[in-house]
Amino acid sequence: MTVPTTTIDGLLRQAAGRIDRVDAEWLLAHALAQPRSWLFAHAGEPLPAAVAERFDGLVARRVAGEPVAYLTGIQGFWSLALEVSPATLVPRPETERLVELALARIPPGAAARIADLGTGSGAIALAIAKERPRATVVATDASAAALQVARRNGVRSRIANVEFREGDWLAPLAGERFDLIASNPPYIAEGDPHLGEGDLRFEPAAALSSGADGLDAQRAIIGGAPAHLHPGGWLLLEHGWDQGAAVRALLAGAGFVDIETARDLEDRERVSLGRTM
Repeated sequence: MTVPTTTIDGLLRQAAGRIDRVDAEWLLAHALAQPRSWLFAHAGEPLPAAVAERFDGLVARRVAGEPVAYLTGIQGFWSLALEVSPATLVPRPETERLVELALARIPPGAAARIADLGTGSGAIALAIAKERPRATVVATDASAAALQVARRNGVRSRIANVEFREGDWLAPLAGERFDLIASNPPYIAEGDPHLGEGDLRFEPAAALSSGADGLDAQRAIIGGAPAHLHPGGWLLLEHGWDQGAAVRALLAGAGFVDIETARDLEDRERVSLGRTM
């Protein structure tokens, strides 16, 4: 469909009836190859028909449910601008809570060893590594395609203290011990109807669901983590809002102590953690 030449503000007003206004702003900024802030200073300027057509195509894909981050190829997380692709989950704001809790257990000047399991785009590993430059971070993922994205994010963010390894969860850490292990594993139950709705339809299924109750990955990580943690080392796991009690029970069963569950900004149980003896 040919879209007539119009102003930036006019295009955004048209799109706002179909998608979220902020989403529309990000998509138009991407179509223009400009930062989002540029739009506000040039709201009344006319745009070529070619740009309007490109924007209209992006809006149509967003209406169909495709995540904005996949359409633009970039997602903000912590203080980073991360490349994302359909090979990775889109990093979400609630996962920043996991980063905060990890940093609180890593002294700023410590030469700690940290592992991030199922790193995806590298969001958790790179955020921790940026804030703790003396630490060594090992990030694992079973997906070679995801690791390619994560490695590029390390380069674009100029963060050199992360090593990316291919393999399932703890497998790439054979014979090694760490001061802290963090993970945002899949935790949606297989067959959950939400997997067929909205943005989730476009994200990698293996990074979203894990077993009949969504906790298979949690069981594997919790069961294997003690062999890869120094005495007093921490394990931190993100999970669903209704899984805190189950994850705490798994941690207790594996011998962890000082077990607790932290809530996210919406007051939902989000991250459970425990320490080895």
